[in-house]
Amino acid sequence: MNIKNNTGFTLIEVMIVVVIIGVIAAIALPSYQDYTKRARRADGKAALLSLQLAQEKYRANQPSYGSLSDLSGSISSTSPEGYYTLSVVKVDSSGATPSTYTATATPTTKNNQNTDDCGSFVVTSSDIHTAGGDDELCWRR
Repeated sequence: MNIKNNTGFTLIEVMIVVVIIGVIAAIALPSYQDYTKRARRADGKAALLSLQLAQEKYRANQPSYGSLSDLSGSISSTSPEGYYTLSVVKVDSSGATPSTYTATATPTTKNNQNTDDCGSFVVTSSDIHTAGGDDELCWRR
């Protein structure tokens, strides 16, 4: 009697492995995307903090804070990695009250950063930090 010893996988075994890999990918991919969006927040926060530093440097030599075009030598309108667009709203006050500003980092569509839960980051001349989501959580992470 001649008995063949088959080695290899059956179609059912291969299909079970494919289904398991599909389930793992379906769970892991959204978690990975959320993680990368969270990591890219550092790009917007760093750009805002650099803008805040440039504003204070500008204000040391001028009677008021500057607009984004006034700071153009040291600050660009996008964050270093391009995931956020920067804007500055300057409020000039007359008299003894100095001017103020509000700087905003708005997420761009690059790699779907605009779908991040935190949304835009905002910093003011009085050092108030806010975000589109939970302020403390978004600025801390």
